[in-house]
Amino acid sequence: MKNRILVTGGAGFLGSHLCERLLAEGNEVICADNYFTGSKENVAHLLSNPYFELIRHDVTFPLYIEVDQIYNLACPASPVHYQHDPVQTTKTSVHGAINMLGLAKRVKARILQASTSEVYGDPEVHPQPEEYWGRVNPIGIRSCYDEGKRCAETLFFDYHRQHNLDIKVARIFNTYGPRMHPNDGRVVSNFIMQALKGQDITIFGDGSQTRSFCYVDDLIEGFIRLMNTEPGFTGPVNLGNPGEFTMLELAEKVIELTGSKSKLTFMPLPQDDPKQRQPNIELAKAKLGWEPRVNLENGLKKTIDYFKNLSA
Repeated sequence: MKNRILVTGGAGFLGSHLCERLLAEGNEVICADNYFTGSKENVAHLLSNPYFELIRHDVTFPLYIEVDQIYNLACPASPVHYQHDPVQTTKTSVHGAINMLGLAKRVKARILQASTSEVYGDPEVHPQPEEYWGRVNPIGIRSCYDEGKRCAETLFFDYHRQHNLDIKVARIFNTYGPRMHPNDGRVVSNFIMQALKGQDITIFGDGSQTRSFCYVDDLIEGFIRLMNTEPGFTGPVNLGNPGEFTMLELAEKVIELTGSKSKLTFMPLPQDDPKQRQPNIELAKAKLGWEPRVNLENGLKKTIDYFKNLSA
């Protein structure tokens, strides 16, 4: 049976891959985006599909449509973008959640919130399980995003308890792949763009801080499995790749795969930048039968090819 599915932030990096996958599975997809970080190019190839609809909409305003499922992905996710207008970032997370939850309540739709590993802040527990409450600076330069997403989770669970809404919450760890914004300031796109241009690769701190990188196709698979779990299972569920790499290892791998002559340069670490990030994915394995399949090397090759074509 076809579902009518709304994807907010659908023209963004993750959203466009999700729209593509949902259409391939025979659903009707409504993509809503205000193009702050998303772009029409990301979904241009879907416009000829009669079951795809693209609307310009900002989730901080209500949306009146009829749908069966909602994936709420709308929110800039890289520090460069979310710190550009921090007040709007918080509004997008909080008002956006309220508006989409209101829509889900009215039309009795199931709704999934794209939350983030940033809810854990700079963690004292490693790797991070879903039970960990996090360590977030509520007044720092990153808190518009971290606290916005934490508040969105609060709203989701309160709507679930108060209105019996059918909710799912995914906590996304670092994700990369084609259609990442080339200038979003995130480490994978930064390193690849610098390497392709033959510029020095900028490492913040001493490069010993770690991240776990999940290829976009793996993440989308996790989203869809979570959305289709039985009613009553809400999450939150960590979705990410537990393979952990230091920034130095990532930079060296990018230089090797691009054949670049880039050198490494070191800069001070930004405020509240987490020292390590690695998901505990035991819950996703148990409840969704999900774990990442694409290794870093293969994922980086596909991402590098995308950026090469972009700058060609």
